[in-house]
Amino acid sequence: MVLWVIFLCTLVSTLLGGLYVLGVFRRQRPNEPPLDKGTIPWLGYLLEFRKDSSEFLKRMQSKHGDVFTVLIGGYYFTFVMDPFCFGTIVKESRSKLDFRTSATQLVVQVFGYKPTEATHSVVHVSSTKHLMGDGLSVLTQATMESFRKLLLFNLSSGEKRVWQEENLFHYCYNIVFRAGYLALYGTEPPRGAGSKEEAEEQDRLHSSQLFQEFRKYDRLFPRLAFAVLPPKDKREAERLKRHFWNMLSVKKVGQKDNISGWISDQEQLLAENDVPEYMRDRFMFMLLWASQGNTGPTAFWLLLYLLKHPEALKAVRDEVDKVLRESGQEVQAGSPPVTVTKDMLDQTPLLDSALEETLRLVAAPLLVRAVLEDTSLRTSSGAELTLRRGDRVALFPHISVQMNPEIHEEPHKFKYDRFVNPDGTRKDFYRNGKKLKFVSMPWGAGVSTCPGRSFATAEMKLFVFLMLSHFQLELVDEEEEIPAIDISRWGFGTMQPVRDVRFRYRPLF
Repeated sequence: MVLWVIFLCTLVSTLLGGLYVLGVFRRQRPNEPPLDKGTIPWLGYLLEFRKDSSEFLKRMQSKHGDVFTVLIGGYYFTFVMDPFCFGTIVKESRSKLDFRTSATQLVVQVFGYKPTEATHSVVHVSSTKHLMGDGLSVLTQATMESFRKLLLFNLSSGEKRVWQEENLFHYCYNIVFRAGYLALYGTEPPRGAGSKEEAEEQDRLHSSQLFQEFRKYDRLFPRLAFAVLPPKDKREAERLKRHFWNMLSVKKVGQKDNISGWISDQEQLLAENDVPEYMRDRFMFMLLWASQGNTGPTAFWLLLYLLKHPEALKAVRDEVDKVLRESGQEVQAGSPPVTVTKDMLDQTPLLDSALEETLRLVAAPLLVRAVLEDTSLRTSSGAELTLRRGDRVALFPHISVQMNPEIHEEPHKFKYDRFVNPDGTRKDFYRNGKKLKFVSMPWGAGVSTCPGRSFATAEMKLFVFLMLSHFQLELVDEEEEIPAIDISRWGFGTMQPVRDVRFRYRPLF
């Protein structure tokens, strides 16, 4: 009898625990946001959220208001769509709202790297030193040399000014990725007299091969992040991870010339903090995706929007030409390619605005914090809500600010000068007569702001600057519509097109 009692108690406890995990007993407490668990225990709205996050969140916002809690794959997410609440959330102390919990899980899942406490400090210190200020000037110069090697190396070869036709997305992603990779991870050392050209050819070949493998991994990335890859794709993802751990190993990178301080400093600091070598190899792969996973796609969208809007293309090209003239340079027949510096890139308010407008349209990161203790949140309407300990709070700025018609007039249209005043200063934005601090958040915000945003911006602007100054560009089919975006990539940075468009280019001289 005693054994039966113990068995029944154990069974009941197990069943109750299982039901608790499935979310059966969860109820909305006083002052908490509206709760919507969906109809499927534990999964909740996971399938619908994965299918189209944007449309799902719009529907939930219409149903529940600007703040609501939903069950997604065993986790309760409180989505905050009120932009006036963003400052409170991104500035809240880590003791209450911690972004590292979700970030760590993602990094382990997709890169095999397990961050240590030292990792965050290492990234912050190195990024501040090398991706901003004087360090950024040095890295911009290295990136300029990479573009010269990949984009401009045959301009003075005497070839006729013939049109070349390419897939625009592949072309932009390919060139920008490879230029960033060479600038960050170094170049092949010349081996013997007269071998500089051979070393540069090896850089072109090696970076091209690396990009091909990177694209394979990039296509798997969203489903890998959600742990929904089928067995065959999961094996391919593991193969690709091992490939990059090997190709970007600290031993191989250490054999290169011109390694950026950003890479070498982080490797050295991690080693000094006793991070094992195999884990530092994985860290190198994480840095590659973090630095190059979104710049190429964004450059594609920026160039496409300019090509689809002739007035924008002319305005930005005129600005580029003006900056070149003021630097004492000119693109002309027989002359070497121009050299663009960080100081020159700082004199392009229209290009800045066009890039920010592009990011407003196509950048869709999901910003998540783990709620470590019950936290109060006051909305713009004056309501006082409580975020429950153990939940997660999430922002999806693409809907709540970037595509909000109350903030951006005609939000679905590309307006290259949306973010700049006629005098070149930055424009302010308002909602209901109140000035907004966050009107576009492609880089995140607060303590989780992307540390490489300044370098990524310089990289993309440099690419477009060189394309506009050295080439004549046009779409093969000027009537072709701008392609839809791949909705499976909602929440992972810059959207990619579901189909490509073709363009033509040829040297101006």
